[in-house]
Amino acid sequence: MTPDLLKELYIEHKKSVASIAKKFNCSQNKVNYWLKKHKIKKRSISDAIYNLRNPLGDPFTFQDPINLQESFLYGLGLGLYWGEGAKRGNGGVRLANTDIKLVKKFIEFLEKFFRIDRNRLRFGLQIFNDLSPEKCLLYWRKGLGVKKDQFYKIIVSKVRGEGTYKYKSEYGVLIVYFNNTRLKKSICEMIENI
Repeated sequence: MTPDLLKELYIEHKKSVASIAKKFNCSQNKVNYWLKKHKIKKRSISDAIYNLRNPLGDPFTFQDPINLQESFLYGLGLGLYWGEGAKRGNGGVRLANTDIKLVKKFIEFLEKFFRIDRNRLRFGLQIFNDLSPEKCLLYWRKGLGVKKDQFYKIIVSKVRGEGTYKYKSEYGVLIVYFNNTRLKKSICEMIENI
């Protein structure tokens, strides 16, 4: 196997060792041997799994802001994630809040700068048991213009005494999910560079 052929298949087309072995009717050990011999660095297991799950490449692409208004939205989106987003752990992008305007701006940020399809977003909703799950779900669905099947099961918690939470959490806490660890890493790196 020539270096050019292996680079084309393994690096450019992101084919797995198994698929290359199958194509040439040989063992995976033989493909690994040629990769090592031609000094082609192997992907990590997590990269291999990511490529397998995303055969068309990343489901997002970054678009730089092109004017002052977009620059403001870009800075706002990073700030919202910095303050309200999940930055640790292995999961994807996750942001939780009770303010629908804040959530709308964050979704606008994802759509504008990362070309995220709104239909690929998932949502979690946490409410207290003195709120109506149907009413809360309808509020978020209509306000964000998303479908019911984009929501995970609503989590209902017991109210623990009197409090002012009803004014802050009248429709519960909404969590926005985009399950892509590379996007999360990109956003966190952008925040680190501020």
